Order: sequence, then C-alpha cells, then structure tokens
Amino acid sequence: MPIDFTPTPGAARLAERTREFIRGAILQLEDAHGGDINAAGGDVFRERIQQQAREAGVFAPHAPTEFGGHGLDMRDRAAVFEEAGYSVFGPTALNIAAPDEGNMHMLAHIASPEQKERYLAPLCRGEIRSAFAMTEPAPGAGADPAALSTTATRSGGNWRIDGRKVFITGADGAGFFIIMTRTSGSPGDRGGATMFLAPAGTPGIEVRRHIRTSDRSMVGGHCEVVFDGVTLPDAAVLGEVDGGYRYAQVRLGPARMTHVMRWLGSARRAQDITLARAAERHLFGERLGDLGMAQQMIADNEIDLAATRALLLKACADLDAGDLGTDATSIAKAFGAEAIFRVIDRSIQLCGGLGVSEDLPLSRLLAEVRPFRIYDGPTEVHRWSIAKRAVRRAVTEAREQQR
Repeated sequence: MPIDFTPTPGAARLAERTREFIRGAILQLEDAHGGDINAAGGDVFRERIQQQAREAGVFAPHAPTEFGGHGLDMRDRAAVFEEAGYSVFGPTALNIAAPDEGNMHMLAHIASPEQKERYLAPLCRGEIRSAFAMTEPAPGAGADPAALSTTATRSGGNWRIDGRKVFITGADGAGFFIIMTRTSGSPGDRGGATMFLAPAGTPGIEVRRHIRTSDRSMVGGHCEVVFDGVTLPDAAVLGEVDGGYRYAQVRLGPARMTHVMRWLGSARRAQDITLARAAERHLFGERLGDLGMAQQMIADNEIDLAATRALLLKACADLDAGDLGTDATSIAKAFGAEAIFRVIDRSIQLCGGLGVSEDLPLSRLLAEVRPFRIYDGPTEVHRWSIAKRAVRRAVTEAREQQR
C-alpha cells in the first residue's frame, strides 16, 4: 500500500507560518543569547516567546484541539516541527520541546478525564511545564529500562515512592512529574513498572542539582531528583498498575521521532549556512562550492538530510496507522541521530575557523545535537535492538520453512 508523505494542505500552511515566525522573530533572540535559554530568561522568556507563537497562530500544533492545539498527526507534525527546530529556541516557543511534547502525547492517550483536566490541559496551554522521571544513576534504569529501581509500595491505602533519578529534563520549575517506578518484581525484570503523576509541590520531591550537559536550549535543565517517602493516592496512577512499560511505549516511539524532526531543522540550518558560505567564499583561485572535496561533503549532507527525512516519515506513517513502530522508529532514530550530527560536523569543517567561532551558530548547534546520539536510547542500543529483532524474524522464518 503506497504511503503519502505529503503533509495535508492545512499542515503545509502551518509549516510555512512556522517558518516565517521562526526566521522573523526567534532566530534573532537565539543569536542574542547564544542559544542559552537560561541566559535568555528561562521561564519568563519561555512565556514571552510562547505568547508570540500564539499571536502568530503556530502555538501547540500537536496538542488536542479540545485543549487549544491544532491536533496534527505524526506525519503532519514532521514538517512543522522541522521548521520550528530551525532555531534551538523554536520548539520552546511552539510548546513542542521535550519533555512536554512527549508528555502531552502520552497523557492524551492514557490519562483519565480527571488527569487530563488537571495536568494535560494546562500543559497544552503553556501554563506549566512537566518532567518525565525515568532515568536513574547506575545500576538503575537507563539504556536498559528493566533495571528500574525506584520503588512504589503500598502504605496506609496510598503509595509510597522512594528513589533517585538523574538527567531529568525540565525538572527545575516543572509543575508536575511523571514518575516511573517499580511496583512488583526486582531490577532486571521486564515487567512490574507503574507510572505516577505527582505535583511538583508534593512533600518528598527534591530537585537536588542541575547536571551540566553540552546542550543549553531546554528550560529547567537536566537534573538529579530525589523522591523520599513521596505519598500519592491511587488516583495518581497513570494507566494501570504494573503496566508502565507498555504505556511508556505510547510515548517513546513518537517522542524519538519528534526529536528527529526538531533536530533535522537544526541540521538543515547548518546546511543552509554552509551553502551560503560555499557560494561566496573563494580560495585557491576557485569558489569553495566548486572544489571537489567540498562538493562531496555538501552532497553527503544533502543525502543525510533526505535519508533522515524519508526514514522519519516512514516511521510516522507506521505510528499514525496504530503500529508502535518499534523497528521503524529505532531505525529512524539511530540513523537520524548520527546523520544530523554528521551534517553539522561537516558544515563546521567546510566553514573552517568561522565554523568553530561564535560568529556562526554551527558550534552551538553541534553541542545541541551531540546528546541525541545518547538521548532516547544510545545509537548502539538501537542497533542491538534492530539486529535482535531481525535475527528473531530470520529464525522464525527458518523454522516455518522446515515444517
């Protein structure tokens, strides 16, 4: 069955408006603050640029329409998110930055009506931010989510949560946390996880410190968070008890793809800067863009951009069809994270000294996208998972042929 990768007319118009908004209002703000959102003003700045996005009619393109969003599916999000990602501040302006965007997607599919009203609605409107508390210090959950060690145990008719999380994006200033806990089994078991919703002011929740990373564009940083005797009622359970891993898949695949969308925009920006430089820079008696080795690097950038976009859209089609897209999203994430990094790295090389200077945004773009080779699953883990499933299919086919 053929797959139509073309965005709907409405999404195409929204993508164009997003392009105009980002280039007309946001890029200059990013450059003025060196891509550091805390230097720009943190949450106060976020509220300012989100209001600008509302006025431009591009705010919350992915959010459900009943909560003020445009309700785009995954395919239609791709073009809009890519345009937003042309600036590292763009996703924050449109309220599509991680982790809020992924949390909105999951809450829209899993949360109860009461939970949607309390958490999803204000999140979609940009009134609060959120955090997804999954990753733990070793030997806890990280690339291997089954190592989950934060516990939720029954206590006096409620749940008591104890544990420590690290690299929790947006934790400082978040309005609420989605906490992944173990409610049964032991670390290493594949089941027994449960997600809880907890307001940030709940006693026992402590944002202990910021963990400094190379990226600077995410409000609230990446933090260490301690949960010490946090008491929550049954109404705080998101989904069902012991169903946390299954419910998390609703979030993880789409969130990986929206990461690809956003950072694909950054890679395209790097290529645009490179092409402008290649067209006007002369050396060795020739234009840079006419030199063979430069042409090869420019062509490789074009190939990586096109291939990433194609794999992304294939994965989005699978997700929109109701498939969790495990293979397609892993392939698109693994290839995209590496390809996006290559594009920006080549762009720096082609721009020479300017590439590593603050006169161009390339070095900060590289600092932003480098973590994506780790975030949402290291490339090596995705490759292992892709290979494991491929071998499993081959073994199954061989057995069927022997029958």
